[in-house]
Amino acid sequence: MSHFLVASQQIGKTFANRVVALEGIDFSVSQGEFLSILGPSGCGKSTMLRIIAGLTEPTSGALNWANGKPASARHIGFVFQEPTLMPWTTVANNVSLPLRLAGSETRATAQRVDEALARVGLSEFRNVYPRELSGGMKMRVSIARALVTEPKLLLMDEPFAALDEITRFKLNNDLRALWRSLGMTIVFVTHSVFESVFLSNRIVLMTPRPGRVFCEVTIDVAERDDSFRTSAEYAGYCRQVSEALGAAMTAES
Repeated sequence: MSHFLVASQQIGKTFANRVVALEGIDFSVSQGEFLSILGPSGCGKSTMLRIIAGLTEPTSGALNWANGKPASARHIGFVFQEPTLMPWTTVANNVSLPLRLAGSETRATAQRVDEALARVGLSEFRNVYPRELSGGMKMRVSIARALVTEPKLLLMDEPFAALDEITRFKLNNDLRALWRSLGMTIVFVTHSVFESVFLSNRIVLMTPRPGRVFCEVTIDVAERDDSFRTSAEYAGYCRQVSEALGAAMTAES
């Protein structure tokens, strides 16, 4: 793993209603890493992701970026919990939206859109409307839209939580393949132990609100496929992470 891309330094976030969402968050993300943030609902995982994305400001602490400058919007892709697609226009127009908003739409835009759709296996659906797609396909469109700007950092906020298990497994497999082929950095928020173990190089476990980093677990397995899901090694990591999560849930503030 190469040097760090971004590191949080004592990040805290208190909302206007005085709810303390995050407290003293310290962790780093290495370039090219697949990092999952795991914790119970309401522990501040999504808030931390939004701080990294520059969508909200921390109340205390700071983010340190590798080159000393925050990554621009062009360099960060964000996949939300819901696909958030525009229902009145086609898949291709939904995917090209970030380029149009950035004013960088050119003759090459169509090629970029086609490449992004090919990466998520939706090439033949470019002229289809969202209402004609399944939930898993809509999420693939959302991922393609995040990839179209060719980001260095992809942030994903529980993107597969609402999907059935079979679709979720397939998208987990595809996401790992995408990460390996594109060589980008991914920070993935989830409340699923099984998903975090399958996807990640490293898992940051958080306590209930106020969210703090309880511990980190490294998943030292190079190849992940369907056989890994049924292996003793996978079961062992899931047990280790489950026990750590149980301890985090009862940790003293």
